[in-house]
Amino acid sequence: MIHLHLIGIGTGNPAHLTGEAIAAIKGADLFLVPHKGAGKSDLADLRTQIIDTVRDDARVALFDMPVRDDSLPYLERVDAWHDEIAGIWAATIAQHPEARQVALLVWGDPSLYDSTLRIAARLDPAPRLSVVAGITSVQALTAAHAIPLNTLNAPVTISTGRRLRDHGWPLGCETLVVMLDGDCTFRALEGEAYDIWWGAYLGMPEQILASGRLSEVSDQIVEQRARARAAHGWIMDTYLLRRIAR
Repeated sequence: MIHLHLIGIGTGNPAHLTGEAIAAIKGADLFLVPHKGAGKSDLADLRTQIIDTVRDDARVALFDMPVRDDSLPYLERVDAWHDEIAGIWAATIAQHPEARQVALLVWGDPSLYDSTLRIAARLDPAPRLSVVAGITSVQALTAAHAIPLNTLNAPVTISTGRRLRDHGWPLGCETLVVMLDGDCTFRALEGEAYDIWWGAYLGMPEQILASGRLSEVSDQIVEQRARARAAHGWIMDTYLLRRIAR
């Protein structure tokens, strides 16, 4: 039976690796690494660099990420895409029959807005599965800005740019963390009613931060994001919005 290890590696900084992650990397026979697609080449290099900080004898199997079919409705599109990725994983693992301890390095944590666990559940036969928790972009963001995630005795909502765009500000929400927002949806909000803390490439040497009243820094964030994406070919960013009490 294959033992599949999903290893949370934080946001790109090798210092984010936990002791548990290091042990899992040391014990793996094979690492599956996506290397083609938008920005995947640089991200593949980052993954292999992280592996190399732990060991110098790792066997890495590169695979091409499929492209989602944009003609399908969103959920159907993602479901079909996950099926295709699972098939690629299975075929790649089959090319290495001697490997029993197989690992995937997952940005942040496998449980937070990441589909690796859902894809792994589609493998047949089902592997034995282990998950190593990682530092999330949410933690890296609040640490970089030196702010608490929540206000005193208050809840926090974590959502996506798509939901903010389609449904607006969540009812009763004071603090909202937004992930997966390539469209900078915060521009649709009333700028004077919110403060924002934004970060890209969190924990990496390329880290960029911006914060302040949304009305004052919104354009700056959009411009910084566009420049950084053009320079690197990819971007991973997130932000925290807090409604100003009135």
